[in-house]
Amino acid sequence: MFHEIKEMLNHLEDEELRSLLAQFFLRMQLVEERKGYSEQQFFLDIKKTYNELLAYKKEQANNELHTQFHTTHIVFGDSPTGSLKIALKKLGLDQQERIITFSDLFSIGPIWHLHNAQGITNRFEWLRTNINIDDDVLFDYEDYFERTSLNIEQTPSQHQIIIWVGENAHEQTGLRYVLYLLKEKTNNIYIMHTNEAYKIHVDRPEIDFTPRNMGELSSEQLKQIYENENLGHALTQTERKAFEQQWEKLCEGKEVLRIWESHQIMSVSETFYDEYIIQTVKKLHQEKKNNDFIKSARIIGEVIGHLDQSVGDQFIEYRVRRLIVDGIFDMEGVPKAMRYYSVKIR
Repeated sequence: MFHEIKEMLNHLEDEELRSLLAQFFLRMQLVEERKGYSEQQFFLDIKKTYNELLAYKKEQANNELHTQFHTTHIVFGDSPTGSLKIALKKLGLDQQERIITFSDLFSIGPIWHLHNAQGITNRFEWLRTNINIDDDVLFDYEDYFERTSLNIEQTPSQHQIIIWVGENAHEQTGLRYVLYLLKEKTNNIYIMHTNEAYKIHVDRPEIDFTPRNMGELSSEQLKQIYENENLGHALTQTERKAFEQQWEKLCEGKEVLRIWESHQIMSVSETFYDEYIIQTVKKLHQEKKNNDFIKSARIIGEVIGHLDQSVGDQFIEYRVRRLIVDGIFDMEGVPKAMRYYSVKIR
């Protein structure tokens, strides 16, 4: 439900948002002034407004989907979605081309049989148990995941589909999962290779910079890519079948960490980065010339900043906590989030 509300609010125009807020404050003022307008009536009116808005937006989205849009973009992550929305608006395409966002990190966590309900539940339980994620995200994670998958499967047959991916395990795993979902569809499907397009088309003063994922590209850079690449690489039926088969093999594994190496997704042990984390803490101790506690956020930032993979700070923070449990690190503070505790080598 949280994702549904968030998505609804993101699609409201500024004037609609201001009008809703004005109604909310006006009714709140009437309650405070005690002029015959009760808290119960306030709640009932807000509930009615919410239900009417939700129904209207669903109907509007359904009508637009089948009459207005002709292209569906599939993007892995909220940050790149925001940038692509701006890029499409600058190109004057925001009313013809829609975006489906998969707000997840596919390089971490189990993907065993993720294309069915049991696989989604298995992934949710691992994330809930091991990764520090906001409760409002966890609250409807399974429902959101299933709805997003269904939204992809129900893409109208006349839409051309563009899947945005870079050279990383997160987006490459997501690509294979999505193509498996689309295996029965007859749509023309294209892959937008962001790394390749970035090298060719983007004006880049950062000579040594290579984006690890789409989220590291600005809206202006995505605009340049889309203008010059058009739809990207058109997948043949043979290529689609190969990706589907790769997913079928990949989703049989029980590993919870994947990296991108030699243009392949490699499933590795969850301890893969542990030694690097330990060496990073030792290096920070040497720089400080003491063995004092170091904020875990600094350690995680240092590790993430030097990795060429997209595994996310939440996974590295999970491994820091495991190293505490295993007796490698001492800790002070409370490990409910990385900013609340510090560690040092035991």
